[in-house]
Amino acid sequence: MHKYLLFGTYTAEGFKGLLAEGGPRRVEAVRIAVESVGGSLESFYFSLGENDFYVIVNLPDNVSATAFSLAGNASAYFNIKTISLLTPEELDNALRIKVNYRYPGR
Repeated sequence: MHKYLLFGTYTAEGFKGLLAEGGPRRVEAVRIAVESVGGSLESFYFSLGENDFYVIVNLPDNVSATAFSLAGNASAYFNIKTISLLTPEELDNALRIKVNYRYPGR
């Protein structure tokens, strides 16, 4: 499983739905959607500020993450951004890979 951070903002229509249903029902809807693509919901937080929510999910792969993100962004209720998260071990593995790259002007 791969871990992803999803964050975003509600539209006016999304806020109307949130006001009508409340937070726990929104979290449950996200959990069901994540499970439908073979994943699991790790955490869901509503927030104040630039973004309205932050969600961490575990999904099988980038294709599943893309499908999940596209389904959300296709709605008129919210906009999602998705970030793939790495464990410290995955970062260490990436650091061991030598890349043959010439920087501009070098």
